[in-house]
Amino acid sequence: MKKILISILPFLLQAEEISLSTTLIADGFKKPIFITSHPKNSKFLYVVEQAGKIIIIKNGRKLLDPFLDITDRVVPPGRPGDERGLLGFAFHPDYDKNKRFYVNYINNDGYTIVSEFSAQSNLIANSLSERVVFDLKQPYGNHNGGHMQFGPDDYLYISIGDGGKRGDPLNAGQDLNTLFGKIIRIDVNKVPYGIPKSNPYYDQKNKRGEIWAWGLRNVWRFSFDRKIGDIYYGDVGQNKWEEINYEPYDSKGGVNYGWRIMEASKCYSPEKNCDQKGLTLPIHEYPNDANYMVILGGGSQTNSDGCSVTGGYVYRGEKIKALNGYYIFGDYCSGNIWTFKVVNKKATELTNRTEEINLANGEFTTYISSFGEDTDGELYIVEYNGGIYKINQGN
Repeated sequence: MKKILISILPFLLQAEEISLSTTLIADGFKKPIFITSHPKNSKFLYVVEQAGKIIIIKNGRKLLDPFLDITDRVVPPGRPGDERGLLGFAFHPDYDKNKRFYVNYINNDGYTIVSEFSAQSNLIANSLSERVVFDLKQPYGNHNGGHMQFGPDDYLYISIGDGGKRGDPLNAGQDLNTLFGKIIRIDVNKVPYGIPKSNPYYDQKNKRGEIWAWGLRNVWRFSFDRKIGDIYYGDVGQNKWEEINYEPYDSKGGVNYGWRIMEASKCYSPEKNCDQKGLTLPIHEYPNDANYMVILGGGSQTNSDGCSVTGGYVYRGEKIKALNGYYIFGDYCSGNIWTFKVVNKKATELTNRTEEINLANGEFTTYISSFGEDTDGELYIVEYNGGIYKINQGN
C-alpha cells in the first residue's frame, strides 16, 4: 500500500497545466475601452464606449438602449490614438442599495471630470442625476489615465496621467504638489469628496492629500487582486519600455514608481547615473519595440512585444482552476497576452499566451484596449475594433 501511495504522489503534486481560449460574446461596439459586470449579477455586463455611452450585454445579448448616454458632455475621440473621451466606470460598493456609480471622462473644455450618477434600474441610468465629484484641467490632450476602481477599503482609486506631451515636461510625476502622474484615493461618501486620513500625505504642507501612489506616467489600467488585495498598475512607457508595477496589500501608500527619473528600470532623465534612492522599480517590464505610427494607421505589429501595456487582472474565478492566482495582461499594439504569478513579490512563470488564447476565428487581435472582471471573477478582453471576448479553459 505504501509503494502505491509513493508511486502516485508525484502525479498528485504536479501542477495542472494552464490552457486558455476565448469566446466572442458580443461585437459591434464603437471604440469600447472597458467592461465590468453588475456587482451582484454577472448576467449584466456593462461596456464603456469611448464617445460617451455605456452599453449592456444581458445574458449574452447586446441591448440596443444604452445604460448611460453622456455623449453631449464628453469630448468625442477624433484622430487615431485620441486618448480623450469616456475613460472610466465603477459601481459604488453599496450599489445594490444606493444605485450610485461613477464615471471618468474628458469634457468639451478639456477637464477630467469624475462624476456620480444614479441608476433607475439595472438597465437604465438617470443621465440628469450627475454630481461632479472632482475635476482637473488637463494641460495637454493625452496621458489622461482615467481608470477607476474601488479598493477593498471601499475608497475610490483613480489614475491620472502625467499631463501629457512627451517626457513629462511638467515633471509632474515627481511633484507631490500636483495630482498629475499619480494614483489618487478619495472617499466619495462625502461631498464633494473626502480625503482619507490614512492617505500617506494627508494634511501635509505642499503635498496633495489625495495622492496614494506617484512617479507614474500614464496608468491606463490597474486592478486589485480580489482575494488578497495586492494592486497591479499597467503604466504605459515613453518610447523604450512598458511596465507593470506591483503594490502589496499591506502597503501604506506613498510608493514612488520612478517616472520621469526612470522609464521602467532604466534611467530616463538623466539618461545615465540617475538617483534611484527611494524608488520602487517595476515587477515586470518589456521593450517598447512596435511602431506606434503603424498602429495608428491601422497596421499590425504582431511580430513585436508591443508599445502600450494594457494592465489586466489576477484570475480568481472558478472555471479555470489552473489559472488561479496568475496575473494576465496584454499590449494594445501587438496583441500579445501574457501571464505571470507573483511569488515573494517577484514575477515568476512569465508565459506568452497569445497563440493559445487565439481570439475569434483563428485571428489574433491587436488593439487590446482593456481586460475586465465580472462579479464571479471571470475575465474578459475588450478589443478596440468592437469585440468583447470571454477567457475560457482551453482544450
